[in-house]
Amino acid sequence: MDPDSIRTAERVPHGGETDRDLLDFSANTNPRIPDGVEAVYADALEDARRYPDDEYIDFRAAAARFVGCEPDDVIPTPGGLAAIRLAVESTLEPGDEALVPYPSFGEYAREVRLQGARPRFVRYDDLFDLEDEGLESAALAIVCTPNNPTGEAADPDELAAFAARCERADTTLLVDEAFLGFTDLPSAALRARDRDLENVIVARSLTKLFGLPGLRAGFAVATGERRDALETARRAWSLGTPAARVGAYCLRQDEFVRETRERVASERERLRDALSERFDVHPSDAPYLLCNVGDRDVDRVIESARERGVAIRDATTFRGLESHVRVAVEDREANDRLLAALDVRGDRD
Repeated sequence: MDPDSIRTAERVPHGGETDRDLLDFSANTNPRIPDGVEAVYADALEDARRYPDDEYIDFRAAAARFVGCEPDDVIPTPGGLAAIRLAVESTLEPGDEALVPYPSFGEYAREVRLQGARPRFVRYDDLFDLEDEGLESAALAIVCTPNNPTGEAADPDELAAFAARCERADTTLLVDEAFLGFTDLPSAALRARDRDLENVIVARSLTKLFGLPGLRAGFAVATGERRDALETARRAWSLGTPAARVGAYCLRQDEFVRETRERVASERERLRDALSERFDVHPSDAPYLLCNVGDRDVDRVIESARERGVAIRDATTFRGLESHVRVAVEDREANDRLLAALDVRGDRD
């Protein structure tokens, strides 16, 4: 990191509610976890008295199977954000330019600035339309799919074509797939491998899909020189033993993943139909919905929901959004409580 940039950097607001008396719709995590996780975690505790095996052979194998890459291409990290930081700091130097989508995850611009580089903001849905000259000036381009907070997933063919254009421009492409596991879309890592593209770095988070955000487990995927750079730069013992064991176990729970995708898709559409009675709701492929509250006061909408026991995300903290909130997609009972807290009748039969 660039020391001068650190001195002027600021923290970024996120979802997540610390008040356990509130039903938390501000963070987009699965309300369920796979059966058997507790036993795997308990069994790992005794081995946690020793340093982890820094090779993480089983974790890499499970992650590679999940996204469709080779185990050696997997770089274990303590969460998806750690994978993003590792990619950014191994790519950018002070003075470099990075293409950062908006509205999107606020940590992208922060990580770019921490390296002393400059973010150039581009509308997330305009990124693939950039002229080649716009790519050539950038050392890094970032794509979030599904995009957070809007929820739209990038078309895999369009993303692959954009990755090829980035490679011709000598631009590294970082693809954040934190929520892609909630869909059945292929990983950019698979498409990059099929097309022999070595400029792509994929960041994955396990803990959203498997309902364990406090576990801090994730990974990056890359090939060639970029893979070597990430592997060299990653911290030793980058995953604790419980995180590595539970992560590998979860990544093999195919039935849990299938059921989660079906439930999220069904409940998301039910929620969207209901919320559309009161708000302008953005289409989404993700486990969350972005709602434009119009001329209502955002703070009052949020506070009113809190008074009824539900926390929702203030989306005005995302660049370019001024009248929005974001809500997670939970299970049916919780979703009905959300609708009641937002004064939406909907279909709760």
